[in-house]
Amino acid sequence: MAAAKPNSNIFAIVGSDDGRVKEEALRLHRELTGGNDDGFTHETIDGNADNSEGAFQICRSVVEALNTMPFFGGEKVVWLKNASFLIDDVTGRSERTLSGVDSLKSCLEAGLGKGVVFLLSATGIDKRRAFWKFLEKNAQVKAYDKIDTSREGWQEEVADLVEKRAKDLGLRFEPEALELFVMLAGEATRQIGNELEKIDLYLGPDRREVNADDVRRMVPLSRAGVVFEIGNALQTGNAARALELIDHQLERGENAIGLMRASIIPTVRNLFMAKVLAEKRLPMRNYKDFAAAVDRLPEMERLWLPQKKTGGVNIYPLFLCLRGAEAFSMEGLRGAMESTLKADRSLVTTGLDHRLVLHRLVAEVTSAAAKRR
Repeated sequence: MAAAKPNSNIFAIVGSDDGRVKEEALRLHRELTGGNDDGFTHETIDGNADNSEGAFQICRSVVEALNTMPFFGGEKVVWLKNASFLIDDVTGRSERTLSGVDSLKSCLEAGLGKGVVFLLSATGIDKRRAFWKFLEKNAQVKAYDKIDTSREGWQEEVADLVEKRAKDLGLRFEPEALELFVMLAGEATRQIGNELEKIDLYLGPDRREVNADDVRRMVPLSRAGVVFEIGNALQTGNAARALELIDHQLERGENAIGLMRASIIPTVRNLFMAKVLAEKRLPMRNYKDFAAAVDRLPEMERLWLPQKKTGGVNIYPLFLCLRGAEAFSMEGLRGAMESTLKADRSLVTTGLDHRLVLHRLVAEVTSAAAKRR
């Protein structure tokens, strides 16, 4: 949240997390109106514009609403809801759109009447524009962006969000169930909320603890779940399943480099690390025992393992790879890592067909598992 402006009557809820933005904007609107929107005192204006003329007319309607004092006196909230024309696209760059946005900015700069409040919600906004810079300085801004699943440690951020929302529903996750939920449900707030509500209804009032079987039964695959399943297929040597999932994602417009770095590289790397840990004769069948054993390793033997942002080893992805690592020899995993490195370089630096690069890599990784058998 940006620094609060003590007496500001301008609020903005923005960000790429569509579900969270809509949820928080609705919550704030109810708070500002006291939950009493009779259709006369307050005004809500749909910000979804089909073209630049539509965007201009929306801005004009907002300005008119802001300049019209409440009919019965008191406070008035004007909500520009789900504004779609503040991003850097054809409509957003249009002179007609920019003219409308500038008139709205001028209205806000001139100062709103006593008791008039402006609320903006938008899932995209060009932060290079003067309108955003005005909001930064003069509005109470909250930004909710999607968690970047290509970054190390994204699971931890999502897990924190899941735990907070589960607590609101009176749910408690077993550690393994929480990790599995994060892998399957992904980072989208709306999806997370929907899946938690389904689990809540499934368990009923008498059981509040969520186990891994509950998650497997109730949570379908999200994008992150597909990424997780690609990794599972590689671990088990199921080339056909991995190729099917990869092709499906590519057909949907998924970036090949994104798939490589979100799924294949972490899987091969974790298989190798799991193999090294398995050779240390650590307990492998129980997550808690395995986690405790890893934590007892000398610091120098833990530093090269994947780390959480808050410190400590990110253990669960390694635990998930233990069984899969049994199918590979150490030599086979070294070869798989070399193949993965070459494939990643090919995707970034050559003009080779991305689909073929991924297909060949899947064949090389899964054949390493097959040779072990």
